[in-house]
Amino acid sequence: MRTKQVQIANRPPKPCDWKAFGGSQKPRNSTQMISVIIATLNAASLLPRCFDGLIAGVVRGVVREVIVADGGSSDETLAIADAAGAHVVKAGRTRSNQMLAGADSAKGDWLLFLHPETGLEAGWETEAESFIRCVTLERPRVGVFRFALDDFEPSARRREALVAMRSGVLGQPCGAQGLLIPKQLYLKLGGHRSALMEDIDLVRRIGRARLVTLRSRAINKLERRPSGARNIALGVLHALRVPKRLVAYIGR
Repeated sequence: MRTKQVQIANRPPKPCDWKAFGGSQKPRNSTQMISVIIATLNAASLLPRCFDGLIAGVVRGVVREVIVADGGSSDETLAIADAAGAHVVKAGRTRSNQMLAGADSAKGDWLLFLHPETGLEAGWETEAESFIRCVTLERPRVGVFRFALDDFEPSARRREALVAMRSGVLGQPCGAQGLLIPKQLYLKLGGHRSALMEDIDLVRRIGRARLVTLRSRAINKLERRPSGARNIALGVLHALRVPKRLVAYIGR
């Protein structure tokens, strides 16, 4: 990952080790490195925590680059990304557009799509490396992490259980679980499309047989808005193959 020596006026405090984030060791297998893509729009309060979880992957040599695909942030998102050594890509305001823009500039053979509110659990990079080594071109696989919330309320555990059920029983993981996919397969499937729930739309095209749930957790900030339960419900409708027009109407 390249780092840029720049001076940014009024730079926000640095809650993580930026030097470690920007300075990876020589990779052991450069053809199997990961490009991490984070779609952002005014995510300054979330990015440092997301970046913290990626440092070990950079140091280990598993992560080749971190790409921040930004939809026009007006806060300190770009300053934080630049200070961390991430590559910033300008994109549209929709998440699907941001994901596509990030994938288009990615140099790694694997893509890891993350939401800015997602922090990966310690040790994820070791498991991801093992997973990648087991995947072949003839039998491509896509990895997702286990969904978790950094909250101690019973409601958080209930929501984790609902997402686990949706992911395991219905084969419909959500975007907050992260998505580790071979770039070749991503391009073959047509990438993210403009849809009400772009992550579920892509998962449907990937197919349940290709999905593997990893042991490591994707720990998310608790969303204290009704949209959390709404998104779970809409995901279930997608899994049941309810027509997209009807799902879009219900989700308005």
